[in-house]
Amino acid sequence: MTPHRSRPAISRVEVVMPVHDEEGHLGAALSALRSASEALARRRPSVGVGITVVLDHCTDRSAEIADRFAGSQPAVRVLRRRFRNAGASRAAGVAAAIRDLDSGTLDTTWLANTDADSRVPESWLVRQLHFADAGWDVLLGSVEPDSAGMDPELLRSWRLRHPLEERHGNVYGANLGVRASAYLQAGGFPPLPSSEDRALVELLRRRGFAVTATDSTRVLTSGRTTARAPHGFGSYLRALGVETAAALRSS
Repeated sequence: MTPHRSRPAISRVEVVMPVHDEEGHLGAALSALRSASEALARRRPSVGVGITVVLDHCTDRSAEIADRFAGSQPAVRVLRRRFRNAGASRAAGVAAAIRDLDSGTLDTTWLANTDADSRVPESWLVRQLHFADAGWDVLLGSVEPDSAGMDPELLRSWRLRHPLEERHGNVYGANLGVRASAYLQAGGFPPLPSSEDRALVELLRRRGFAVTATDSTRVLTSGRTTARAPHGFGSYLRALGVETAAALRSS
């Protein structure tokens, strides 16, 4: 697939982050977003940046952490919802982020999606706009599990199955960028408890939007094996851990 060279340059970025009981990771995740936003402001001062945090049925200190961040950072909105559903949370965040935008600006608005247990690199938004301005409608970024506290053999197995390279074949909600106009035409995130990211990308592909993948925006994500969403990343790591342990026992 090739980019659409006729796409206009991005003039606004809206970051969306769903949260469900992430008091242990949220502060670092938001701090990383601040650094990425500041880096974009230095490189592209004409591009506006908004951040939407969706607190989904949080019972820990996540709301306190998010509210404190919003109080110290301009253009941050905090939503409180009770979905217990990743797809619905992401969709609500995007809807709030673009609600007041003129329809004529949707083609120049970029939606950058990540997770509350993940830390984006400082160049995250700068690199995403590099691809968007080159004519890509969708950017699939890579993720790497945080090795801290993670079983070394599990991390090795993960790396063998998920090479960190350009044009990789993976989809992660923790690192997914999409043009707002394309997002709406595809129907947005479906209200799925997990795999909503892959479902959206499949809808975008069917519509013929230009999709590419990169390792240059790599996000560090939690390596925990306790699942927050059924069949989500933590569930996958847990299953891979069981498989890895079984392989080691039989070797």
